[in-house]
Amino acid sequence: MSGGGDEKHLKPATRLVRGGRRKEWTGPVVNPPVWRASTHLYDKDADRHAAGGNNADGQFFYGRRGAPTQWALADALTAIEADAYGTVLYPSGVAAIAGCMLAVLKPGDRLLMADNAYDPSRNMATGLLTRMGVETTFFDPRDLEGFRALCRQGAKAVWLECPGSLTFEVSDIPALAAIAREHGAVSMVDNTWASPLGFSALTHGCDIVMMSLSKHVGGHSDLMMGSASAGKRWYTALRRVSQELGQVVSPDDAALAARGLRTMGIRLEAQTRSALAIATRLEAQPQVARVMCPLLPSDPGHALWRRDFTGGCGLFSFVLASDDPQASARVADALDLFGIGYSWGGFESLALPIRPEDYRSCMQGTDGKPAIRLSIGLEDTADLIADLAQALARV
Repeated sequence: MSGGGDEKHLKPATRLVRGGRRKEWTGPVVNPPVWRASTHLYDKDADRHAAGGNNADGQFFYGRRGAPTQWALADALTAIEADAYGTVLYPSGVAAIAGCMLAVLKPGDRLLMADNAYDPSRNMATGLLTRMGVETTFFDPRDLEGFRALCRQGAKAVWLECPGSLTFEVSDIPALAAIAREHGAVSMVDNTWASPLGFSALTHGCDIVMMSLSKHVGGHSDLMMGSASAGKRWYTALRRVSQELGQVVSPDDAALAARGLRTMGIRLEAQTRSALAIATRLEAQPQVARVMCPLLPSDPGHALWRRDFTGGCGLFSFVLASDDPQASARVADALDLFGIGYSWGGFESLALPIRPEDYRSCMQGTDGKPAIRLSIGLEDTADLIADLAQALARV
């Protein structure tokens, strides 16, 4: 059983099953065992010296550099990320965001960030990066000419997310990445929503692609982890900074993430199918002003999504036809099958009242109307539709 980049000619579903299962890491069993180890031992001191100079996955050295459990997960993620040379693991999605930023940016640099980026990404820009002397300008990623003008003014890097957080606008990632490259800027993208199964960020021109593995990859709402994948140049930078910061993921969590990865494809297919049916039904509800979901043919970003994406997921939002700011909370409280909580991508459905305008600098959110973000799980679609209908009717 081999794995990793040498099997990228295989279809994604096959790579999900085979990735990372190198025989030297699994032995005679199916899954890599959980290697809990801080100290790695050597037969001779010469072996220790040799290991220190070989900083690569697969080389035992010390626990911070991982062991087969972590190496296998990184290898499997690289196998499904087209054009990736390697993948770095982080103890959370936000840690992965920080790892990407710190690998690219230095004091005095300028960052362009899509205005509809994940709130912790924005906080990273206005907090940590500001303190280290990096200037950030937020921009509307749908305005290509406006973005081109900003790039002409100079930028070291661009942070993208597609679809946008909370409001799910679809931007032209290939065009944005091309403009950034034309002006010497590094393009980084948060691809958690679609995963590599739904959008190949590197083949569409991005330099670094980041994911929160807590979502689809873990799939069971029981772990925290993030990843960043890139070609050789930026993978090397990501790995160096990660090691300098002492970043390491738990082998137990890595084993859980690897197990979740094997079923991610079929879970995403089921959740996407269910989300489209639910979003379609919500569009027809009189209590709903609009549904923000690129899977819908009526969505402004649907054409771009159809052009660039090969899949979706179960996450989208809808706006209520109400001027009462508490209406979204009352709908969420009235739901029986949806939990109220952060994160998403697990097997269970979630509903979260949202106020996107609190996290925007130049883009509109929901025009001040109450809104709810749904994460569709693996429950029966008809049951979820009925639950939403009764909650909307009661409120």
